[in-house]
Amino acid sequence: YGEYIVDMDTYLESTLRFKQEQQEQYCQACEECAADGNDDDGNDAAARRRRRHLSYDNLNCNTCYDECKNIENMEVNGYVDASEYINCQKVYENENTGKVYYAGAMCSGSGTRIKIALFADEQCSLYDGSVDADQHIKNNNGYNVKLSYHLLKQTFPDYDCVASCAQVDENDGGNGDQAQQVEVAEVCQDLYEAAGKCEQVHGFVDGMKNYEAYDNQAAQEEEVCDFITMIKSGSYDQTGEIVVTAGRSVLSGKAKTTGGQKFALTFFVIGTVGLSAYAFLLHQQLTKGSGHTLSEQGGAMA
Repeated sequence: YGEYIVDMDTYLESTLRFKQEQQEQYCQACEECAADGNDDDGNDAAARRRRRHLSYDNLNCNTCYDECKNIENMEVNGYVDASEYINCQKVYENENTGKVYYAGAMCSGSGTRIKIALFADEQCSLYDGSVDADQHIKNNNGYNVKLSYHLLKQTFPDYDCVASCAQVDENDGGNGDQAQQVEVAEVCQDLYEAAGKCEQVHGFVDGMKNYEAYDNQAAQEEEVCDFITMIKSGSYDQTGEIVVTAGRSVLSGKAKTTGGQKFALTFFVIGTVGLSAYAFLLHQQLTKGSGHTLSEQGGAMA
């Protein structure tokens, strides 16, 4: 097996595109399922074949309709799809106070989910945790809307894979036999190519050989493995800042010194000044002592 790391923007772009297509197929299959129920021809085999092609053998026609209608009427019900705000964008500006908020995606504090948060800059790098995104996101009519994570949460499932990378294409041959061909899902291929890879230390030796940037990946694999280890050990917080695990202190440009650090710094500064003064006094005493002539000490000059 291998361990992989990829930036959140690339991950969301690939997984959301896959989940969006999957959701559209699901609702299409649901619509066909309802139509099949009203089909007087009773062509159940054709209906099962369509649902199998869409990977929804266990589709429940009684419940999927309401679910798909809720998705379709999301805006009418006062919601907006959270996945629309994964790219940093301005959502609020008060010309009187000069206050501006930008919405964008970020990891949660636990690191197990992705949420939409508010930021103070157009790069979405200055996180503002004092306000909630729902307070400042409005629809086209100027009304506040709530964020729906129905689609976005599918990119970080708790106990399941995001996608099945091995996909089987089923083609009904002329003689009735089904020829199965296994292909790699596009979402998996995209993420694999974009990710930093740590494979050889886990016994996955030939994983990168068929990859276009193999030489560069192989040369950097040790650094990638070290970085993944640091991420897993909690060396970084959700904003990307370094965390000192002993005191769980965050090192960043906004870090402040503690009381103990101030005391130690003051102690060393005063101590250094004191030692410098003492050294100066010793130097003066030695200089004055060496100023006496030999004749004053009863000696003779040759």
